[in-house]
Amino acid sequence: MESLHKELIDLIVEVCEITEFTPEKLSPDDPLVGPDSPLGLDSLDAVEVAVAVQTRYNIRITDRQAFASLRLLADFIGNKN
Repeated sequence: MESLHKELIDLIVEVCEITEFTPEKLSPDDPLVGPDSPLGLDSLDAVEVAVAVQTRYNIRITDRQAFASLRLLADFIGNKN
């Protein structure tokens, strides 16, 4: 699962064009979106990430809670594949 976490972080950083980020600053349980997100993602970023994840992993994200944290997103993907 750790490799999936790294893949997702890399995807998020690329899609959202995050320039100042160190992966060590993100815990798998930190929120991905909102004011408490270490990534600083907002709802528009979440849409971009959702499209990228759906394209890369050939899944449809139907649960908004999947974006609550990196761990939940990875679990959602893992359960669909």
